[in-house]
Amino acid sequence: MEIKIDPMGLWYHGSHLELTELMAGSTITQWKELAEAFSHKPTGLSYDDNGVISHNGKEKGYLYVIAEPITVDVDIYQHPRTVMDKNAEFLTKRPLRLKLLYELEG
Repeated sequence: MEIKIDPMGLWYHGSHLELTELMAGSTITQWKELAEAFSHKPTGLSYDDNGVISHNGKEKGYLYVIAEPITVDVDIYQHPRTVMDKNAEFLTKRPLRLKLLYELEG
C-alpha cells in the first residue's frame, strides 16, 4: 500500500495514556486510523492492501494530534524497524506537544 506524506498535514499519536507531551523516540503517523488502532494497545495489528486495519487491542484509548510544526528528517524520521509500508510510522527526535482530539472506547 502506498502512503503519501503531506508536509503540511496533521500528525497523530494514539495512546492508552492521558498525555500532554510526547517523548523523543515515540511513534507518530499521518494515518489517523492507524493511530486510533494503536491507542487500544494491541499485541497484534495488521492491515490489508485497501488500508483496512485489524487489531486485538481492548484498552480505552486517546487520539492526539501533534500541536506544533513538524519537519520530516529534522523533527521525525522513518521508523527503521517497522514491518509496515513506507511512511506508515515515524519516530520523534525530540519531545512534541500534544492536543487531545478525543477518547476512544475499548
